[in-house]
Amino acid sequence: MSGTRVASGVERIAEAFARAQADGRRAALMPYLVGGFPDMDTSGRMIQAYVEGGADLIELGVPFSDPLADGPVIHQAVTAALRGGATVDRVLALARDVGRQVPVLAMCYANPIFARGIERFLDGLLAASISGLIVPDLPMEEADELRQGCDARGLALVPLVAPTTPEDRLAQIGAQARGFVYAVSLVGTTGERGDLQDRLSGIVARVAAHTQVPVALGFGIGAPEQARQAAEAGAQGVIVGSRLVRAAAEAGDPVAEVGNLVRSFAQAL
Repeated sequence: MSGTRVASGVERIAEAFARAQADGRRAALMPYLVGGFPDMDTSGRMIQAYVEGGADLIELGVPFSDPLADGPVIHQAVTAALRGGATVDRVLALARDVGRQVPVLAMCYANPIFARGIERFLDGLLAASISGLIVPDLPMEEADELRQGCDARGLALVPLVAPTTPEDRLAQIGAQARGFVYAVSLVGTTGERGDLQDRLSGIVARVAAHTQVPVALGFGIGAPEQARQAAEAGAQGVIVGSRLVRAAAEAGDPVAEVGNLVRSFAQAL
């Protein structure tokens, strides 16, 4: 008797966005976690708290010594995680159980991927029940081999686009996107910002015009009201990072604090 077919990572991501829409929510919620921060055990409990708080998908950051897309809050957390013994294998292992409940996407800079070897790295994602990959410092022109490896395994290689990305490049990126397009809401690094509402609609509309996959908005979303604004601007997904990492750094009980924060963002959506 043949076994039940297991959905691919790309399919699981699509299902998560579709489920959020079918449930009448404004957008799917994707909180971000620095793997290994504030320590391996706590981050393992935090990622489960994300699920219990209402996350539809989770972005799991693999610490790297030169996180050029990240602002000071995440940069400090990454440094602490590496100092505490976080490795690629240990961080990916955090997703093994949670990844069967909601899609998990690994956010990893290019250096650890190519240092390990594309085949080995992607096989590690599959073994850890991870559905997709985000590589913030890998330009489209250099992504073919990695994209082909992801496609062969049913993993989503999710591209990032910026407010400054020109239309012709948006069209190329949007055509090659898997899972969703990660739309950066502002020019600069990650981190909480003030009012975002005025610029969001234009960003989302520009990206959506060039792709068939959902558009998720990230960078600068630090309050439930901003998450709601992003959804009202048309984003089908909302990514929250620095606010949660800051809570993990400052709270006496990081697991309870981030769980409550994720719940508040989920309620806003």
